[in-house]
Amino acid sequence: MNDMIRGRLDEAVDRAHGAVDRAQDKLAEVKPKLRGWLHAGTAPLALAAGIVLIALSPTEGTRIASTVFAVSAMILFTVSAIYHRGTWSPRTWAFLRRFDHANIFILIAGSYTPFAVLFLEGATRATLLAVVWSAAILGVLFRVFWTDAPRWLYTPMYIALGWSAVFFYPQFVAGADRFSASVSIAVLVLVATGGVLYTIGGVVYGFKRPDPAPTWFGFHEVFHSFTILAFITHYVGVSLATYSLR
Repeated sequence: MNDMIRGRLDEAVDRAHGAVDRAQDKLAEVKPKLRGWLHAGTAPLALAAGIVLIALSPTEGTRIASTVFAVSAMILFTVSAIYHRGTWSPRTWAFLRRFDHANIFILIAGSYTPFAVLFLEGATRATLLAVVWSAAILGVLFRVFWTDAPRWLYTPMYIALGWSAVFFYPQFVAGADRFSASVSIAVLVLVATGGVLYTIGGVVYGFKRPDPAPTWFGFHEVFHSFTILAFITHYVGVSLATYSLR
């Protein structure tokens, strides 16, 4: 009986692998030629920018926060490039897909970290970081263990986590007093702009539109473009606030 059950399980696994193989073949036929190249080009630039930010951070706290931000961005862009550029076995493809989707939660929390350290203090800072990182960890577990979750469900989760700091807006404004007026305004505008760019990218990803050139530059490349622009915007904001403390 056990041998029969084991045999049926093996057959089911083989069928599942075959289905994944066929799905990958179909994806390879329609995957835009630029798929993954945007993040592949951004990864080394993010590494260099992160090193500069960490090296020029004036305090231990800002160095740690900058490291978290830089590492989370590097992981996202690197894994995304590897996942989207390669042709993988079903098992490797499934692993990279989980890793790629989970990294979005990590980057959101990683982006919050330097802004929380720079603008907030004490219990307020600890509360925001605890909420954001706890939600990010839950999001990672969600994407790792529910790989077939519908796009309409997990995409709003990314957006909701990204905008959770809006509940701390008064505290961010109060914390801006430690910077000059010009730096405070610029950084807060950059934070909001980056959030809007990430949101637009999420909407594009969720609706798979616009899809301007499916064989070269499809909706996923549009999504990746907004991700890069949003990261750059937040990086500039973190840098302005960090360097003004030197």
